[in-house]
Amino acid sequence: MQTSGSGVRTVVSILYWTLCVLSFASFILVPFYTNPYFRQYVFSMSMGWMLTQLMMALIFLIDDIRRGTFWTVGKIASSSGAQFMNTENGIPRSTFLSWLGVGLASTLFFSLIYGFGNKYNYKLIKKKISLKGLSSTFKGFKIIQISDIHSGSLKEKEAVLKGVELILQQKADLILFTGDLVNDRAIEMKDWMEVFGKIKAPFGVFSVLGNHDYGDYVQWETPQAKQQNLQNLMQVHQDLGWRLMMNENVRIEKEGAYIQLVGIENWGAKARFPKYGKMDQAMKGVHPDDPIILMSHDPSHWEAQVIPVYPQVQLMLSGHTHGMQFGVENPYFKWSPVQWVYKQWAGIYQSGNQQLYVNRGFGFLGYPGRVGILPEITLIELV
Repeated sequence: MQTSGSGVRTVVSILYWTLCVLSFASFILVPFYTNPYFRQYVFSMSMGWMLTQLMMALIFLIDDIRRGTFWTVGKIASSSGAQFMNTENGIPRSTFLSWLGVGLASTLFFSLIYGFGNKYNYKLIKKKISLKGLSSTFKGFKIIQISDIHSGSLKEKEAVLKGVELILQQKADLILFTGDLVNDRAIEMKDWMEVFGKIKAPFGVFSVLGNHDYGDYVQWETPQAKQQNLQNLMQVHQDLGWRLMMNENVRIEKEGAYIQLVGIENWGAKARFPKYGKMDQAMKGVHPDDPIILMSHDPSHWEAQVIPVYPQVQLMLSGHTHGMQFGVENPYFKWSPVQWVYKQWAGIYQSGNQQLYVNRGFGFLGYPGRVGILPEITLIELV
């Protein structure tokens, strides 16, 4: 029996270290994979495996600290003649902590695998939002917000089309897209024009740019090539029939009543994200009596500039965070690692008379899946 058990342990050990080596090698080779979809999955699996090992290592470190503490106390006690415990053969590992480490790591790894099947599992979230001074004409006015399409990550056209059909089924009056149409390059939209070109609304479709739309995360041959890419992307919005708002505003009119829609370029309060947006320019000519809705991709803009400088903005719509595509949400609890970076990361927030809604994103980036935080289509009803 001992020989059999030893053999099993040897096989398990070999398999484990083989997986570790393959995972690390795959991660190192990611930049050399030419197929972007294959690269996404390899990167995600490799990162998932390494995260599980890190989690196990942390649990075992806690156990080692426990063992070291008991061993040290035992040695001190025995040297003074007291009886503490036998430390000659060391302190055994805690069975509880060992199984806890394995259990948590396994749960994380298999959750990430399960999440691959959720990347096109679109969730419709309905919100009623009150705007001060809203004319009765606009009560019941329906707005669809979508964000972070990241067309360069999408592959399954039929699945994405179901998401677009879900948008159209809501028969919204107005549709607003809050940035990151592509990962980096305008050409990513080439095969998706027909799909997203179906998105129409009686009062129009309006859009803004997100941080990924500027091509800041790729190496361009020349500055002119980067600028041309941005011009091409602006043309894509126009060809889709979307009104791209570049630090400007427009009045939405219904039966003689108005809502002021303001759209700015990306403005992020975090140091590594650009501040292309110009609120002073975007707010020029805004009618002071109109309820104001601001489209701004990055939610960190809200507390950094909108609340302290532009209190007249009643509602800001953002995206950007994706809810990190990983977390837990239920009626009683909401958590994602992204909240360690972004205070406002998903759903509705309020400060005085000002509100912010952060959309969880239509698409995905990096990890081709969703765990707990599903891709979102937001239906806002003004009341």
